[in-house]
Amino acid sequence: MIIKEQQINEQIRDKELRVIDEDGTQLGILSAKEAQNLATQKNLDLVKISPNANPPVCKIMDFGKFKYEMAKKEKESKKKQKVVVIKEVRLRPSIEEHDLSTKAKMAYKFLENGDKVKVSVRFRGRELGHKEIGVEVINKFIDLVKEVGTPDKAPRLEGNTMIVMLDPKKN
Repeated sequence: MIIKEQQINEQIRDKELRVIDEDGTQLGILSAKEAQNLATQKNLDLVKISPNANPPVCKIMDFGKFKYEMAKKEKESKKKQKVVVIKEVRLRPSIEEHDLSTKAKMAYKFLENGDKVKVSVRFRGRELGHKEIGVEVINKFIDLVKEVGTPDKAPRLEGNTMIVMLDPKKN
């Protein structure tokens, strides 16, 4: 939740408070008792909004309704978020043409769904001496999915694995 523990009503122990009414008008600096009595008369809560101010700022409001509204806003903002999913496709330098096209079809589906795809070519033993074959395989793969995805950077070597990230194309 956005709101960290806020002090309300009797929890407020400051001597003087700057008090704001429920409609936003400033009532000035009052003692904590006076402000509490004012809030009780209106059947509302006294909520400390700005504890670090001098004197602290408190507002008279319906705290339950306020918490509900904040939870609702937070829920709405979470709905609008898009979670980025990274799918991985692993290749070998000696991959056959048909296997490459099959893996490309899977990556095509992932990219159409809006997911990122991590393409990795793992080298073993003597294959590390021929990194150009890995680059060739990755370039063929990128060529097969270029309609729905674009590489964000050139292929890079991390240890014995060559990696490239494909981002889905924006419509």
